[in-house]
Amino acid sequence: MVKILADYKEKFSRVVLENAPKNAQYTSPKIQKKILHIFPSKVRSAIREDIGDAKFCIIVNEARDEFMREQMALILIFVNKDGFIRERCFDLVHVRDTTVSTLKKEICAVLSLSHNLNIQNIRDQGYDGASTMRGEWNGLKALFLKDCPYAYYVHCLAHQLQLALIGASREVIPIHQSFSKLSSIVNIIGASCKRHDELQSNQADDIAYLIFIYENEYGRGANQIGPLQRAGDTRWGSHYNSICSLLKMFSATCTLLINIINRGATSSQRGDADTAYDVMTTFEFVFILHLMKEIMGITDVLCHVL
Repeated sequence: MVKILADYKEKFSRVVLENAPKNAQYTSPKIQKKILHIFPSKVRSAIREDIGDAKFCIIVNEARDEFMREQMALILIFVNKDGFIRERCFDLVHVRDTTVSTLKKEICAVLSLSHNLNIQNIRDQGYDGASTMRGEWNGLKALFLKDCPYAYYVHCLAHQLQLALIGASREVIPIHQSFSKLSSIVNIIGASCKRHDELQSNQADDIAYLIFIYENEYGRGANQIGPLQRAGDTRWGSHYNSICSLLKMFSATCTLLINIINRGATSSQRGDADTAYDVMTTFEFVFILHLMKEIMGITDVLCHVL
């Protein structure tokens, strides 16, 4: 960032990096971390000022990061001083565990202790459908209702739709089996960086050929190369994205599986690839992919609206 600023502003370049005093270059890891901590602090202060004394709503979700640490995201929704509805990501907090007492303590610490936001001003609380969050008697919802009786709980409508759709579709045995097979194919392809790179190389070759025979249009933003998407029951639209990504890279994926069958390092790798290839090339599997793409395309639009 300093180099970019120096390239664009001559006055700035005269006093930074090699032109700065050796004790004031601000490029050591310790100083960089301090600067990075200042950024979110400034953003939160601006959001706090925008809220003022208004009522507000909270949305809370927790998930593990790539280092297997529990992280809690806190989003605030409010009407600002100019009368506009604002939704702002306010903080990301590392929590030791996901018990309701710990989550409530951390939320109150962020709101009340750090930013002087009155808990009594909460008018809505939104979480996922987990019992820890929405439990009638001991959930996070219940604890906040004890402190603030107007903090009504709303289960995200888009989340409900996603869970209902996945639950209903998996009751149909062929659909359930197809999703399981889709997950297995994605796992085989994503088992190594080498396979991922080979998949993208195959996809680039397919795109180039389709453009050459005028099957694909070309232009800015068209024909992007990406990975196969994994499906997760609690991620909105992830099943739809997973299906679309496989259909988009169907030929490239088949080519990669054939290469693994022929050149796999172990018999298990070759066997898994052969099974996946046999599944992918069946009429039933391809038909269900297209069927669910049409159905989930409609519900995905509705999820975004909700």
